[in-house]
Amino acid sequence: MKKYLIRSGITPFQTFTPAEMIVNNSIGGNVGNLIYAYSVYRTLMTDENVEFVPDYYKINPKDADYINETYDAYLIPLADAFRKDFVPTLHKYTQLINKLTIPVYVIGVGLRTTFDPKPDDEFEFDEDVKAFVKAVLKRSPMIGVRGQITADYLSRLGFKDGVDHMAIGCPSMYTFGRELKIRETNITPESMVAVNSSRLSPKNVLDFITRSMDEFPNHYFIPQWLKELRLTYVGYPEIPKIEHGNYPGKITDPVYANNRVRYFLNVPTWLEFLQQADFAFGARLHGNITSTIAGTPSLMIPKDGRMRELTEYHHLTHVWAKDIDDNTNIWDLIEKVDFHEASKYQGENFDRYIDFLNLSKIDHIYKNGNEPTHIPLDEKLAGIDLQPPLEPITSCTIPEAVKRFETLSELESKKAPKPKAPSSGAAEKRRLEEKEKQIKHLQGTLNRKSVRTALKIANMFAKK
Repeated sequence: MKKYLIRSGITPFQTFTPAEMIVNNSIGGNVGNLIYAYSVYRTLMTDENVEFVPDYYKINPKDADYINETYDAYLIPLADAFRKDFVPTLHKYTQLINKLTIPVYVIGVGLRTTFDPKPDDEFEFDEDVKAFVKAVLKRSPMIGVRGQITADYLSRLGFKDGVDHMAIGCPSMYTFGRELKIRETNITPESMVAVNSSRLSPKNVLDFITRSMDEFPNHYFIPQWLKELRLTYVGYPEIPKIEHGNYPGKITDPVYANNRVRYFLNVPTWLEFLQQADFAFGARLHGNITSTIAGTPSLMIPKDGRMRELTEYHHLTHVWAKDIDDNTNIWDLIEKVDFHEASKYQGENFDRYIDFLNLSKIDHIYKNGNEPTHIPLDEKLAGIDLQPPLEPITSCTIPEAVKRFETLSELESKKAPKPKAPSSGAAEKRRLEEKEKQIKHLQGTLNRKSVRTALKIANMFAKK
């Protein structure tokens, strides 16, 4: 039996409740992380004798000996991990990998940068990335990167393209293999439409998404943040308001109040929902990739370099943010774009991905270039009752809403860290007293917010 440790907060077979996923952050901050991880699981699970164990996003260099003794390899699919706020995690990975003796495979990683980076751009984390890449290359032949921007970046740091690293795109695009079939749909004002958005998008994009939603009364908003999972589940806290555009961040916003939000807790139900839609659009990378691999026409609005390089690599149907103004009309774009563009390049991109797996000596279900006769992951999932998509608390009955509050509160109280035993001394006593005041203040603030939220929700129930 092969046993892989994999960077993941949940396996496709685990059915954590929404409250458990909130408390444990099973999505790594963004449910889009489930998409590319799911593809890796599906592609590398060659039979029932392959076991995947998630690391639950915990990295401890002290675990190196245990990992070496227990696992055959460490699989690390990443998103835009070359960024400032990920440096502490890169440090831990570097320390851990330098102690490992098993293979370590980085299956996709990208650089977070501006929309139009310069080839000689330097970043404060360059040395951290160098150390990480060097550590990985001691344990595997090469690193798979998301696209040309990241490839150029690693080349500038001194690593050789085609030797040390290779552009493979995003594994999520290869979830179902070499063929990518986008359905012909009839997009009308009566169509069911899936919408995604990012509050980091510029004002012109957010305004465009908002007014375009109004063109389709039967729309559903698909949030992805962990904060939005909690908002959907219990109605608070609100997502911080932004001044430069429209973004649904309160339980009283129309999409939440009118039960037009669906938060997905696993990949199969997300795909199933999108397969019922005629059209999807928005500013989320994996929100639109998920639509694409579901076969649904999708239009993405990239906002930065990480989205741009994957859009260009996979030829995803898009409109650039700079080309959107107050007069841009969603219907005009639907008429102009080619929803099948990605399909034309899927085959050669998939073949390059398989070449990377083969060069890395990673076993997979597409052996010898053949389509698999059976998919072990699909067969195992067929016997599992997955969590359904989460609807906002505004759609619940009062008993259901109360149960959500109680369940989350109980789990959070169990996970709360225990206070340390106080040490002697006047200074320590003053410090503890000051901490106690701060805690009481924060508790009071939270209680007031909870009460306001509860009143809002109660008002909605009264109207229902």
